[in-house]
Amino acid sequence: MGGFPGPAVWEHVLELAGGRRVLADRTASPQHLDPVELPGELTDLSFYPWPPEKLRELALGSDVILVCGGNTANMLAVWRRHGFDRILREAWEAGVVLAGWSAGLICWFEAGVTDSFGPQLEGLRDGLGFLSGSACPHYDREPLRRPRYRELVDNGFPDGIAAEDGVGLHYVGTELREVVTCRPGATAYRVTHDGDERLDARELV
Repeated sequence: MGGFPGPAVWEHVLELAGGRRVLADRTASPQHLDPVELPGELTDLSFYPWPPEKLRELALGSDVILVCGGNTANMLAVWRRHGFDRILREAWEAGVVLAGWSAGLICWFEAGVTDSFGPQLEGLRDGLGFLSGSACPHYDREPLRRPRYRELVDNGFPDGIAAEDGVGLHYVGTELREVVTCRPGATAYRVTHDGDERLDARELV
């Protein structure tokens, strides 16, 4: 998802999962102590001061693993240190729905456009790689996103997909099945060396 999920997009995620047990990971933004306010049976996951016992069982027993926004690079480093990257792949292959916004969009791809290193935005090339290519969130809400993504791709960064806020990208396996939105007119784009291709989005109500 390009930004924090609106109610319609989030209910769509739960419907796809066929259950409401949600493991909410805020490793990218541990400074935010307030609970995530979304429908469902949410369990907070924290790696601070250490990972919970039976982390694998907790992940595989969820219907959805929700990754919140924040610092993507820091989050990936923590995950890899504790082996959570391997657990996430196992959960994905077992049919657990993986979802997220901002950092929680970028992380599933090989690469992404991130503010992990500062507001100037940089290309991060060591995502989890479940999905090929690159991703960029906040395509319409942060003025620097679109020109910076274009600059990176024109200079050899992997082609990919950009999502405007309020837009969800529904992948089945590694294939994009559908683009959905809770904001009229908002959508996603294929971003390649040849330019941006606007994708059709189904508005959720």
